[in-house]
Amino acid sequence: MYDERYVTPMRQELTQLGITEMRTPEEVDAKLKSAQGTTLVVVNSVCGCAARNARPAVAQAIKGDVKPDSLTTVFAGQDIEAVKRARSYFTGYGPSSPQIALLKDGQVVFMLERHQIEGRSAGEIALDLEGAFSKFCENGAAA
Repeated sequence: MYDERYVTPMRQELTQLGITEMRTPEEVDAKLKSAQGTTLVVVNSVCGCAARNARPAVAQAIKGDVKPDSLTTVFAGQDIEAVKRARSYFTGYGPSSPQIALLKDGQVVFMLERHQIEGRSAGEIALDLEGAFSKFCENGAAA
């Protein structure tokens, strides 16, 4: 586990955007178990690619008119049981940190794993997310 004083600013990068943090398995189930519509789940991390790429990409992507109904996050290496529970909803995908999933009615419809995040710019990742939002979110053109 990381020192919470070190992790708090990384959590706040997402929560100050209105993204709901899930810190326990019960909070994860409450948000994801019977979720209707679209839910973004960001597996946050202390790694450089989360700081440089993933969190800024999420911040950029959710500024648009088309976005998921619910925005959530868990923190890898910190809220271990919550992360484990969130990943249990990512059928067909292994653990990755960072990781960004888009669920529709509880099923993964889009996933970005670490290997699709590291080495790419936040802008490129944001475009991927915006494309997924347009395709799968009810407020998108193709919904």
